Amino acid sequence: MPHIIVEYANNLEARGVDIPELLEVLSTAAINTGLFPEAGLRARAYCASHQRVAQGDPNLSFLHLAMNVGKGRSIDDRRLAGEAMFEALKDHLSPVLEKSPLTLSFEMREIDDVKFNFRNF
Repeated sequence: MPHIIVEYANNLEARGVDIPELLEVLSTAAINTGLFPEAGLRARAYCASHQRVAQGDPNLSFLHLAMNVGKGRSIDDRRLAGEAMFEALKDHLSPVLEKSPLTLSFEMREIDDVKFNFRNF
C-alpha cells in the first residue's frame, strides 16, 4: 500500500507544472520499480497556501515528494526505488528547473506495522 505524497509551493502551477500529470509520472515510476503493486498505490498532492523558501524570495519554489511504504522490502530495494522515483521527478520537472529556482526533496518512510484503532464517539 504505497502512498505517494507531493507537497509543493503555490507558485509552481503558474510556472507550468501540471500536478495531475506529475502524479501520473510518479505512479508509473513506482510501478515500474516492480516493488509496488498498482492496485495498492495512492498518489495525492497538496499545494502550500503559504510558504517561505530560503530568504523569502517569492520567485523561489519547492516540491517535496514523500513516499510511505509497507514493511517487507530491503533497504537496498527501497534505495533503488527511491533513486528511480527521484530521477523521474527531476526528469519530469527539468523544463521548470532550467528556467527558475526550484528545490526538490524526497523521503521514503516505512509504515509501522503496529495497528491502532481510534474512534470518535
